[in-house]
Amino acid sequence: MKLQRRRFLSIAGGIAALPVAACIARAQTYPARSVRVLVATTAGGATDLAARLIAQWLTERLGQSFVVENRPGGNNNIGTEAAARSPADGYTLFMANSVNTVNASLYQKLSYNFIADFVPVAHVVKSPLLLMVHPSVPVKSVPEFIAYAKANPGKLSAGSGGHGSTGHMAGSLFQMLTGVKMVHLPYRGESLAMTDLLGGQVQVVFATTGSGLSYVKAGTVRALAVTTPAELDWLPGVPPMATYLPGFEASGWSGLCVPKNTPAAIVALLNKEINAALADPKIRQRLLDLGGVPAGGTPDAFAKFIAHETENWAKVVKFAGIKAE
Repeated sequence: MKLQRRRFLSIAGGIAALPVAACIARAQTYPARSVRVLVATTAGGATDLAARLIAQWLTERLGQSFVVENRPGGNNNIGTEAAARSPADGYTLFMANSVNTVNASLYQKLSYNFIADFVPVAHVVKSPLLLMVHPSVPVKSVPEFIAYAKANPGKLSAGSGGHGSTGHMAGSLFQMLTGVKMVHLPYRGESLAMTDLLGGQVQVVFATTGSGLSYVKAGTVRALAVTTPAELDWLPGVPPMATYLPGFEASGWSGLCVPKNTPAAIVALLNKEINAALADPKIRQRLLDLGGVPAGGTPDAFAKFIAHETENWAKVVKFAGIKAE
């Protein structure tokens, strides 16, 4: 893992060091035809919607169609493998997400290696999570929740968007840091977990703000904390989990990658255009409306972020003894 991580960061750093003007000059003929953007999730989810926003921007800016193609299944693995095995010519892009960094340690045998087989292009968006409880749970803060859960070990059910999902991992990290014991109930998507939280079939859910914010504002569920390091401007009064558990951070995210050996000039051009998109007020507002926080930055910064996430989730997978299903 460490050798692969160094290689990943070395490639990204080399791309970042190339003069942008020189890279753009070398990519003047790109794209000469339509480009597909592979998404390993179903249509309508956060990663898919982010991909479609970026694809539309690139279509308008670069004069060729960037077409989103969904390849869901296998907990992201089907679409990720398809992207990894695609030609490294810039005509297949991959909208990766947080599940890819979990799968690196969750699955012992994969036909691809996310770190080794991809080059990062740009971090697009982060999706903060909320720790939410059903109103029947008699707590109004994280310390009260920890005390209640410890007094009732195994009696709280925690729903998530699936085995190995970001919500599942955030819940496992919470248990690792607090010693709390909850029963995990995986669903086929966050929306189903939220439905059962509303109905009281589960008492706890870690889910993205995009899935839970409307219910929090309606008062049908209670938000105890947000998983970002700082309070969100558009969610005042909900404290960061790190207030009570220093260093706690767990967010969903999406970002563009390409198969290894894709020309550096194309990577630089795509990075430039994606950062321009994320600086556009309309794009930024759309991502905020979806419950996301626009990211951006260099390929090198994105590579470091991916490596950090991969290592952190590997620790949680090992601690919790999580196995692929």
